[in-house]
Amino acid sequence: MTEPFLADAGSPPIPDKGTGLRILVVDDDRTLREGCASVLQMDGHQVSSTGRGEEALDLVKRKRFDLVLVDLYMTPISGMEVLKAAVEAHKGVIVVVMTGNPTVASSIEALRAGAWDYLPKPFSASHLQVLVGRAAHASAASREPREAIKPGSLLTPSNSGDTFSLLGVSAAFRKAVDLAQKVAGTDASVMISGESGTGKEMIAQFIHKHSRRAQRKLVPVNCAALPDNLLESEMFGYRKGAFTGADRDKAGLLEVANGGTLFLDELTEMQQPLQAKLLRVLQDGVVRRLGSETQDAVVDVRFISATNRDPQEAVQQGILREDLFYRLRVVPIKLPPLRKRVEDIPLLAEFFLKRSWERHRASGAPAPGFDADTMAYLQTRPWRGNVRELQNVIEHVAVVADAGRPITPDDIPVYDDGPLEGGQAETGLPANIMNDAFHVAKDNLIAHFEKEYLSRLTSRAGGNMSKAARLAGIDRTTLYRLMEKHGFRRDALSGVVD
Repeated sequence: MTEPFLADAGSPPIPDKGTGLRILVVDDDRTLREGCASVLQMDGHQVSSTGRGEEALDLVKRKRFDLVLVDLYMTPISGMEVLKAAVEAHKGVIVVVMTGNPTVASSIEALRAGAWDYLPKPFSASHLQVLVGRAAHASAASREPREAIKPGSLLTPSNSGDTFSLLGVSAAFRKAVDLAQKVAGTDASVMISGESGTGKEMIAQFIHKHSRRAQRKLVPVNCAALPDNLLESEMFGYRKGAFTGADRDKAGLLEVANGGTLFLDELTEMQQPLQAKLLRVLQDGVVRRLGSETQDAVVDVRFISATNRDPQEAVQQGILREDLFYRLRVVPIKLPPLRKRVEDIPLLAEFFLKRSWERHRASGAPAPGFDADTMAYLQTRPWRGNVRELQNVIEHVAVVADAGRPITPDDIPVYDDGPLEGGQAETGLPANIMNDAFHVAKDNLIAHFEKEYLSRLTSRAGGNMSKAARLAGIDRTTLYRLMEKHGFRRDALSGVVD
């Protein structure tokens, strides 16, 4: 890289850093290394620097640094080796890895090894200053006692809100929650993807609650709920007279979230011009309100985003800017749909029933329970609305069920609420059917029909496979063969009567 920094438009105010930090800059690019050192020394920090990995290893072992900025790709000693040595040598040291070639694998590896954040090159001087300001805040906060994440606590219901979405024992869900737990204590940007109703906002709340920013605000922004111009004014704020009705200055949500976390829900619904403006905040922390000719604030915000689309497909389709995608997706977390974590349904259903019964029914009335057939039936439902739909269905049951009586499959309401996301046109045919040749489209349509028929058949039969075979007019061997063909798991139907 020829120039270490992008050009800055003026000198924005820098977040309060308190006393100067002891900083080590490690990069084999001399221009970048000296540029970083110069900026940080002018801000009152004590800066050491080196371009050699061997010397960096020696320095982190002999001296205590508050912050280490290290290039990830160096030879023969890599930045990852320096990172591990620094973390091992001194508890509480903050390490930020720098790289001009960020990848998901390398970012996750660095974070798991103890990195505090990830700084893509090229970066501006103000971006560096904002990051160091955040590091100073985190360094001070780390010396203050705070509640630790207790092993297993994320899988237990509590009285502190809707933590039900973190209930689960399935491997796919545990993988997502384990990653959320690991990244919670860092300042890395997180992108959560998954169908609507899978619990993306609950994961964001969990990450914030167990972060260094837990005492500050988590500010949610629903990018799909507001028109573009209103979303921009809400996020960035405005100056008096910026538009009709702007009768006073107003701070935007980015400023409200300063020191805390901004949760960008349905990120892919944000239009490209606003994405470009948000990217500047990610790079430099600089906020300019609508109607302002100056930089109004420099904010220190952690970003968590969520989308029910495949974010990489959104990039390929030109919906999401690629540069914004890589800045926000330092750590990606994908939440599985409920139909792919059926072993979690009994746990969730029992929790929803208990909570809904306590909320809606008279105190002391004996609560109903699920029998084996009902639980098997719940595990065969497609759950297009995922955990949110299950919650609503169980709440319906709690409202109308008789006290003390077992809940049967007939008590479970069946809603025909349309196809799975990305589904059908009004004709019942897949919306993209004309993208394939005739025979390919025909085979795909037959496979879709068989899978949907089997799903509804097993639901109608309440999980009883003998009854399902009779309803379909086929023998059980054929039914099992079709289920295996389409990935239905027989162990998900435990407790059924054959």
